[in-house]
Amino acid sequence: MNEPTRRHPATITTAPEVHQPIPLVRRPAAPAIVQPHTVPSVASVVLPDGRIVTGYAVDPVQPEPVAAKPVVSRAAVNIALGGVGFLAVCGGLLMLTTFIAALTALITQLITLAAVIFGGWIAVQIFSASDPRSGGTTVNIRKAVIKRNHFHS
Repeated sequence: MNEPTRRHPATITTAPEVHQPIPLVRRPAAPAIVQPHTVPSVASVVLPDGRIVTGYAVDPVQPEPVAAKPVVSRAAVNIALGGVGFLAVCGGLLMLTTFIAALTALITQLITLAAVIFGGWIAVQIFSASDPRSGGTTVNIRKAVIKRNHFHS
């Protein structure tokens, strides 16, 4: 069933050709100057199994040089600067609240001082009015007589 078919020896007219692989000889490459707008030469390579590969020699594509990345990313720098600014604002706010508290204490002390001085002046005015040497009018209420809802001195 799977036997190869046998041919009669009289039907074979020519001998089969056998191709042997040809080893490639490496020669030192001379510096090639490629002119722009020219077609490169065709190269043929014989593989070990006897096949021949023909094609154009193409230079490998060089990748674009990558721009050097900075050591620290811009986002990290922005976050750090934001933190420094926030600390500066917090310090300023702390100083502002301290200033407002000190100003409030000063105003409270000035109001208290004014009340003490004004109250003292009022007290001096009241208690100095009874002094006979002050030259003011003295009314002795004990000698007054009230008749028919009229005050007589």
